[in-house]
Amino acid sequence: MKVPGRWLGALALALFLPAAAVAADLKVGLMCPLTGKWASEGQDMKNIVSLLVDETNSKGGINGQKIELVVEDDAGDPRSAALAAQKLASAGVVAVIGTYGSAVTEASQNILDEAGLVQIGTGSTSVRLTEKGLPFFFRTCPRDDAQGKSAAAAIVRGGYKAVALLHDNSSYAKGLAEETRAILDKAGVKVVFYDALTPGERDYTAILTKLKAAGPDLVFFTGYYPETGMLLRQKKEMGWDVPMMGGDAANHQDLVKIAGPEAAAGYFFISPPLPQDMDTPEAANFLDAYKARHKSVPVSVWAVLAGDAYKAVEAALAAGKSEPAQMAAWLKQLKDLPGLSGSLGFDAKGDRVGEFYRTYKVDGKGVFVLQPK
Repeated sequence: MKVPGRWLGALALALFLPAAAVAADLKVGLMCPLTGKWASEGQDMKNIVSLLVDETNSKGGINGQKIELVVEDDAGDPRSAALAAQKLASAGVVAVIGTYGSAVTEASQNILDEAGLVQIGTGSTSVRLTEKGLPFFFRTCPRDDAQGKSAAAAIVRGGYKAVALLHDNSSYAKGLAEETRAILDKAGVKVVFYDALTPGERDYTAILTKLKAAGPDLVFFTGYYPETGMLLRQKKEMGWDVPMMGGDAANHQDLVKIAGPEAAAGYFFISPPLPQDMDTPEAANFLDAYKARHKSVPVSVWAVLAGDAYKAVEAALAAGKSEPAQMAAWLKQLKDLPGLSGSLGFDAKGDRVGEFYRTYKVDGKGVFVLQPK
């Protein structure tokens, strides 16, 4: 049988076109700090989301389309985050996951919103991020006012009467300090010190001396784990044994490496549960797969929340919601989706719904031990 030339051309084109041209991949963006002081967080974010994407694709993708992960390094820096957001906005992604750090995330928000892309923050707890009314912004982490309530409750439960509040002027840490101070004032707990340190310095003995002079029975530093570790180490070196607590930005095992196990012992912080303490079937299956691939567990919960963000995007795409407006509307009515850290859902502002905070204490070996409720 003679085949018409135009059919031959079409047949040849079909044979040589890549499969992606027939059923185009769905691109999902990930912003994370692969370099800089939070690089271990970013690497785990990439590892976790990559693992979940591979699992999706091994099952045939979503509605016949494979997922392609597009990763951009924001270096944990607002300026780098703006550039990363611009790259993702022009990469043809259907949604963006990330990032870690409220100020870093904030630098990307308007860029991605103007591009009409759904963004799901992961370790970005500043209240203002969801008070702006941006229609496409969501987050899988709780926000600072929820954390402030949990922190104040832990302080009151502990019977502390004179508290020093120290932050680092970042959006996250200052917001948490302000929220906690307001609640402690109402609870009748005296705040005897309120000030900020400069992150990234190597010597905090001057601020520790000021703290000691205020006579607190508890120091609550609301900043990140690198500075927390330095404070704990130098506090011990100066022979001051006042208890110290932190928020969820301290939830990283490198804190113990920086402080040393002896200086870190007794330190406590509030946080969503660590990966190894998550007790859902989804979490157990995920941890088994992660350990099989990487021979370790994620260093903190924040990277796991990037996995939760992917789960939300995956569910929206499976429901046929690939257009940003459709995806955003669908996510705002989402409730009780099984996630890695627990059930997933969002309110009208894009905030995650549910209670997640628990208290951890560092034991003498530097292990983070979950405390009873």
